[in-house]
Amino acid sequence: MCRSYETGNDIQAQEEGYVKNFGNPDQEIQVAQGAYQYTAPDGTRIALTYTADENGFVPQGAHLPTPPPIPEAIKRALEYIAAHPEENDAGDGNAPQPGFKQPGRQY
Repeated sequence: MCRSYETGNDIQAQEEGYVKNFGNPDQEIQVAQGAYQYTAPDGTRIALTYTADENGFVPQGAHLPTPPPIPEAIKRALEYIAAHPEENDAGDGNAPQPGFKQPGRQY
């Protein structure tokens, strides 16, 4: 089902919804896809599209902030970890753990 509207102050919106895997009760997922746009107080036209499904609400729009790039050292570390999974196993929990000293009162 698709719904859309436009207001007198130029807000426009539309949304379509459906059930993914309909008829299979254990796997049915409600899905909504839509878009809206409006004019911000500074005169900028804001447009947003979105999907809402098993992955949550996922908006997209040029006005939305984006995360900063991953620093090169961290990127290399993540690549190394992915390439060497045998070194990343948590094991059986018997590995030595760093000691923790409870701080005491010092006078």
